[in-house]
Amino acid sequence: MHPNPTFRWEDREAMRGFVAQLGFGALFAATPDGPRVAHVPVVWLDETTLGLHVARGNGIARHLDGATGLFTAHGPDAYVSPDWYGTGPNEVPTWNYVSVELEGRMVRTDRDALRAIIDALSHEQERRLAPKPEWTSAKVDPALLGKMLDAIIGFRLEVTAWRGTRKLGQNKPESARHAAADALDAQGRRAIAHWMRNPE
Repeated sequence: MHPNPTFRWEDREAMRGFVAQLGFGALFAATPDGPRVAHVPVVWLDETTLGLHVARGNGIARHLDGATGLFTAHGPDAYVSPDWYGTGPNEVPTWNYVSVELEGRMVRTDRDALRAIIDALSHEQERRLAPKPEWTSAKVDPALLGKMLDAIIGFRLEVTAWRGTRKLGQNKPESARHAAADALDAQGRRAIAHWMRNPE
């Protein structure tokens, strides 16, 4: 989380939606081998629990059960040139971004819960592809699906701490923020420009 309170994001419902929309991020944990990270797809199982899976061969996997995990979801970001503000020479470059950090206890699931996580993940993503018919795991040969499930481990992240950052130039006059957003739009950075125009 950014140390400047101006950029802090406290709206849990909005953060939950942000994570759901991205559906992917980085899971960090301390291990006896040092800090490790896994890049994982995620799905909300309830209002405070993320479901995810990790490849069995990933070095982090054997250390996760019962550990404290930190999941980060990163949205759009961009370098902001001080020239874009139009407020004179006493500005400096910065980087604007949107991110959410979720911290909590990692709990390994059984095989049935792993299958449920896989099904929930695919359903969440497949529904966005409509009108394409939805893919489901029921379409896969059961023996092959079993081998694939053997290669991964399911986990729940029971979220106890939420930390969000929306660093979007809220510390600048609105006209300066919009001028920078216009410049980013012209560079093709439409997502971060949209956030900068609508920082709340």
